[in-house]
Amino acid sequence: MKCQRLTAALAASSVSSASRTGQTALLCSRRLQSQLHLQSQPTARTTRRHLHTQQPRRNGGASNPAMVFPCLDALETRSATLKKAKKEAARSDASGPEPSYTAGATQTHHSSEPFLLDWGGVLPEFDIAYESWGAMNADKSNVILLHTGLSASSHAHSTEANPQPGWWEKFIGPGLSLDTDKYHVICTNVIGGCYGSTGPSSVDPADGQLYATRFPILTMEDMVRAQFRLLDGLGVTRLYASVGSSMGGMQSLAAGVLFPDRVGRIVSISGCARSHPYSIAMRHTQRQVLMMDPNWNRGFYYGSVPPHAGMKLAREIATVTYRSGPEWEQRFARRRADPSKPPALCPDFLIETYLDHAGEKFCLTYDPNSLLYVSKAMDLFDLGRENQQVAAARRAERQSELKDGVAAAVDAPSCSLTLPDEPYQEQEGESAAAAAAAADADAGNLEIQRGAKPPQDLIDGLSPLRDHPALVMGVASDILFPAWQQREVAEALRLAGNRNVAHYELSEEQSMFGHDTFLLDVKNVGGALKNFLQ
Repeated sequence: MKCQRLTAALAASSVSSASRTGQTALLCSRRLQSQLHLQSQPTARTTRRHLHTQQPRRNGGASNPAMVFPCLDALETRSATLKKAKKEAARSDASGPEPSYTAGATQTHHSSEPFLLDWGGVLPEFDIAYESWGAMNADKSNVILLHTGLSASSHAHSTEANPQPGWWEKFIGPGLSLDTDKYHVICTNVIGGCYGSTGPSSVDPADGQLYATRFPILTMEDMVRAQFRLLDGLGVTRLYASVGSSMGGMQSLAAGVLFPDRVGRIVSISGCARSHPYSIAMRHTQRQVLMMDPNWNRGFYYGSVPPHAGMKLAREIATVTYRSGPEWEQRFARRRADPSKPPALCPDFLIETYLDHAGEKFCLTYDPNSLLYVSKAMDLFDLGRENQQVAAARRAERQSELKDGVAAAVDAPSCSLTLPDEPYQEQEGESAAAAAAAADADAGNLEIQRGAKPPQDLIDGLSPLRDHPALVMGVASDILFPAWQQREVAEALRLAGNRNVAHYELSEEQSMFGHDTFLLDVKNVGGALKNFLQ
């Protein structure tokens, strides 16, 4: 049709007949070629229409079946079960579906005196749960204070009231590392925890409501001061020893620094004197995963469905840092749970099923808010002199305010941090500077590994421990608290003037269990501890 109109137009023009005939043929040929080209290359719209309207090549629809996700089904089932429990609890006037977060029967010390915290918060009163083993002698000079890791309760060993095995069951008892024939061992649940001590899941006496995230920010030093309130209540003026592993190793050092006249010996196993970026980063990741769970509700989930999915994932991340590559290579290698079945996006490899199980066990047994607060306290830990001085000045200022009757406004937000308007971007030349700084830091850590001098600020901060016999232990396979960090503690103590420092470092051949070695290695860890305390 278009060629016909073109021929008529040319006929009406002044072009010669022959010329018109030739031009008409040429133009029509080009038009036809163009149409054929377009037909061979359909438009996107034509392609989409064709794909949607074409007939399936076989009966049954899709090319492949949809994946199934039993791991997500399990989470949804748990949520549904908790929602049902919530409804039933509401009908029966019960407190709600959240777990009671208890590890069994404990003793409890109640402190009715207000407790000022390092960052300005105040607990009008608090409870601290504890358990003990062995007899206290007449002058109470054989007491050992045992500090826990992040998520542990006071149940380090079985008791008559709670016969379940404790987390250090094989280390405590007659003739064992903490010999109950000789020592009276006390273990507490830290404040901020959820196993009997006051924490976010406790009632605020000011208004009768649960603290939730109205609970104040804590430090390791706050936890230790609360423990010494307990010791005051028990009439213990001086400890034979302060013993701890992991977070407990941090607290053990803090106990000696804060109360040098009340602590005899110091034991710090797989701990540090200041938190370092890697461990801070890993704990940050755990907190972010937990806080992104919609059920967390900014900490106000009590009486509702708890953020169990976030807790499960946070625990899986933590477990990756607790154990070692060599152990996992030996236990799991690349084996799958069931090689006869096709691979799945849910836990499939044995290592995945192990992590999944670790998260499952933990997600309803520990209060999510306690995980946030206690892990943050670990991040803030720094026994350097400068940090101690700044904290002391801040406490003194707050103490003065409280004495003068100046209290923080009830409705005032407790966090002044604001996020930047623009996302972080490297500035020109910053990459080179950052690389140089990183190289210096790596070199510094390497020098610490080779026995070089720790920072003077840390040496000065540990100087109160110059007269305390100290046992410092590290594990080469530990990735959460690398062995160079314990080496740093031991060397800083020596440079502070302490001539009675015992430092042991277990090689991968001696222990491949990573950070959790302190829980498992009775021979090496337990043996060194027993010898040191004698």
